[in-house]
Amino acid sequence: MHTQSDGLPRLLEALGRLNQIGDAINRTGPGERVDVAATLRLIAESAIMVVPGASAVIYAWNEAHQSFDPASRVSAGEPLAAVHGDEPRPSGLGARAIAARRRILSYEEPDLTIHPAVAATGACTVACYPLVVADEVVGALYVYLHEAREFSQLELLMLDNLVNQAAMAIYHARRLASIRRDLTRREDDIARLRRAGLLISSRLRLEETLEAILQMAMEVTGAHYGIFRLVDRPGQNLVARAVAVQGLRRPLLETLPIQATSVMGWVARHRQPALIRDLREEPWSRIYYPLDHELEMRSELAVPLIAAGGRLEGVLNLESPLVGAFSEQDSLLLQALATQAVIAIQEARLLDALQEVARRLLGETCDQVLARLVELACDLLDGAASAIWILEGEELVLHAASAGHPRGERLPLHGSLNGQAVLTRGPVTSANVQCDARFHRPDLARANGWTRALVVPVVAADDREPVGAFSVYSVGNEAGHLAESEWDKKVLTCLAHYAALAVHNAARQEALRAAQEQRAVAETFAAVGDLAANLLHQINNKVGTIPVRVQGIEDRCAALLAQDPYLEANLAEIERSAREAMETVRNNLYHLRPICRVPVDVATCVQAAIAASRLPRTIAVECDGLEGLPAVTAAERSLELVFANLLENAADAMEGRGHIAIRGSADAGWVEVSVSDTGPGIPSELQARIFELSYSGRGASQPGRLGFGLWWVKTLMARLGGTVAVESDGQHGATFRLRLPVAEGGEP
Repeated sequence: MHTQSDGLPRLLEALGRLNQIGDAINRTGPGERVDVAATLRLIAESAIMVVPGASAVIYAWNEAHQSFDPASRVSAGEPLAAVHGDEPRPSGLGARAIAARRRILSYEEPDLTIHPAVAATGACTVACYPLVVADEVVGALYVYLHEAREFSQLELLMLDNLVNQAAMAIYHARRLASIRRDLTRREDDIARLRRAGLLISSRLRLEETLEAILQMAMEVTGAHYGIFRLVDRPGQNLVARAVAVQGLRRPLLETLPIQATSVMGWVARHRQPALIRDLREEPWSRIYYPLDHELEMRSELAVPLIAAGGRLEGVLNLESPLVGAFSEQDSLLLQALATQAVIAIQEARLLDALQEVARRLLGETCDQVLARLVELACDLLDGAASAIWILEGEELVLHAASAGHPRGERLPLHGSLNGQAVLTRGPVTSANVQCDARFHRPDLARANGWTRALVVPVVAADDREPVGAFSVYSVGNEAGHLAESEWDKKVLTCLAHYAALAVHNAARQEALRAAQEQRAVAETFAAVGDLAANLLHQINNKVGTIPVRVQGIEDRCAALLAQDPYLEANLAEIERSAREAMETVRNNLYHLRPICRVPVDVATCVQAAIAASRLPRTIAVECDGLEGLPAVTAAERSLELVFANLLENAADAMEGRGHIAIRGSADAGWVEVSVSDTGPGIPSELQARIFELSYSGRGASQPGRLGFGLWWVKTLMARLGGTVAVESDGQHGATFRLRLPVAEGGEP
């Protein structure tokens, strides 16, 4: 039995212990190693020092499980150091102290008994203190007296101070442990995000990248099931592209309509994450669709995949059979992984598109490649319409469009939205083309609902000068941030590079074809020249002797001829025909000589050809726009032959009855002359063959005519530096279009 005289020394010693305990707690920080057991043991020893002859035990409290943690037991004093089986009871003194948030003394609670295991050691009186910090229970302190007495006021006062220190020690230790766990988890999360970035840059297949990201998400969250569903091209369905499963079969639905009643459909429509603690709760219980009927899922975490331009790419979904399996931190991490997945999806789509365009550049025409590029631009950028404009002089001419603009439409280079991209050699945006003065077709924008626009110059990576403009238009506000997205600008610029390559490639192919045609013409003319020289030699040898022989007959048979007028007339006709044949050969050989190109008047050549063709009266010829045309660089007689052959060809096609229209126009250094007839037309499959030397449409119905007039037309136009092309639907006549360069100065 201790007396009051012992109080002062014990008080001073206890105060010293309190300072020591407080110093130990204050020294603990994020970088310090916390020995909470040693601190609590110091508190327990201080308690038995305050109450001599007593024993003390401290237990930590688990708020989530509403129970004490037996492994946390710290004690001081004999004989309780060796006691076993004295864990707090669910309805004992400790449980009541925690429930009441106050000190409990055994002699003040007649309805409670001391724990049998503790009473067996001789404990007669018990004081139990709840350890509370910020209204959070962290443990309990038990002090056992082995005397049948009550605790003194001084003992209780000093124990009150120790209790506060014990509570703070446990609270700080837990908080620091939580901070360390968070830091460790954040480091792990950063490492996973870095790994996801490396997966994207490694250029794996999209499915492999998505599966790897999905596996990371399941590892960090402890999910049992995960799935990536991506939006299909029409934007109506979510299609499964990657699945990670623990003990489940693949989902029953490979395709899930966005408008269907489902959690993933809700996330896709609202574009918001869904963190569901219990799928049995409303409103989720009404829209949840089970993935596997054999195993019930209780919690779900789903996030939308949204690109920088606001486009919905899909949904990433995790599920678990445990209630409350996912936290807000899991949701944030999953959103970060979803961003990585969006990058992978966009890069995979862009890479596939560029590979496709590269293949098309090798085997398709420029128009076909440009048409595919505008389709890809709409698909990759979620645009409503797209168009490619090619620069011609001071205008931009539409060469390809997905919708809206008519092909061939022209825009001024200066003062237009597309022209600004060409002039500045950089991307140009518009928030609303319906009211933008730079956009020249606001009526078209309003009719199609276009708002935002992004335009980039069409220029190859190694070129300085743009050759056109590439534009994409979005519909409504939901399409969102097309004009502001740097990714969209990069994608469209990349596609524009391929458009420039297509244009340059077409120009090179055209130059190559022109060179090949020039070479073919030269070789053909060389062969024809050799043939003509041989024919002329033979004609000179054979036909040239006819006049001489006729004269010999006339000299020897003059008396006979005087008596026979018929014989005399026929001999004279034979001599005349022979001389005209020789003259015709010499005149036509003129076209085999090198051409000297000079300024020539087109109208004069057309009139000369009409006169030389001697068309029947049943064929009407109409000329329009020829007078006043600038002079062209050509050879007059060769150009006359071109028109004469076209007129004769038209007359043959119309079988001597019909109408021929000859029209002229000038544009950008060229003169174009069209010759149209009202014949039966030329089938599309024959339009490329009619200019061949070996082709003839006359057949045996017109004996004595070789039928290679159109070959002459193409050959002579190539020698004159021009071109000829045919247009026909195969039913309603044909139109031949001739293009010749304007002579310098434009005067004949």
